[in-house]
Amino acid sequence: MKNPSSVLITGASGGIGAALARVYTRPGVTLALTGRAADRLDAVAAAAAAGGAAVTTRAFDVRDRAALTAWIAECDAARPLDLVIANAGITGGHHGPGRDETLDEIHRLIEINFLAACDTIHAALPAMRRRGRGQVALMSSLAGLRGLPYSPGYSASKAALVAYAEALRASLRADGIGVAVILPGFIDTPMLARVHGPKPLTMAPDRAARLIRRGLERGRSRIAFPLPLYWLSRAAMLLPGPAVDMFLNRFSVSVTGYE
Repeated sequence: MKNPSSVLITGASGGIGAALARVYTRPGVTLALTGRAADRLDAVAAAAAAGGAAVTTRAFDVRDRAALTAWIAECDAARPLDLVIANAGITGGHHGPGRDETLDEIHRLIEINFLAACDTIHAALPAMRRRGRGQVALMSSLAGLRGLPYSPGYSASKAALVAYAEALRASLRADGIGVAVILPGFIDTPMLARVHGPKPLTMAPDRAARLIRRGLERGRSRIAFPLPLYWLSRAAMLLPGPAVDMFLNRFSVSVTGYE
């Protein structure tokens, strides 16, 4: 969708979410931004307002479905939403040799990365259906194409988003609603700083946000970058599993924390 006038972004207090708020900032646009860190969210909102955007914010945990659903309805009532980006997410994985992720950590990854994204999209769909237009985007990862041995839970949460977005796209076609899944590689954010190991072709958040905006403007159903890593991920899906496992296990990677 070109030049959406009302954009909602979850996970907007930092990283790609904050960068997306910046690239969509312009006079005449309304930005609805949410995140857990109220102080950082306020800073993002202030910068957007200085750029001429009308901004509304709400700080809460996206796992609070009631709060999330009510806020999205409130935002849509104030100005009908053209674009909703379910961006909120966390990283996670093994903490080092012999220190696997716990079941509690896996549940948290699924709740935030996948279920909260579903809650976000479903809260926006009824009004978009009534209007017969709109666009939604879900933030997955290249890890959703081929699971990484050091981040099983994270990979699973992102793979679920890929399948969900593809199914949703087909089911919403007749309603005039576009659906995109976003698959970034390594993005230079505080979240990535928790990953200790090789991070090839790391990209700045603002560049990633520009690629996402361009892909959404062109109506792409899958927005993946950087392209070399995307094609490597696609190739890994076709190669024998044991061979890919052997290659990936050559790299020592650990993850500190789950944020």
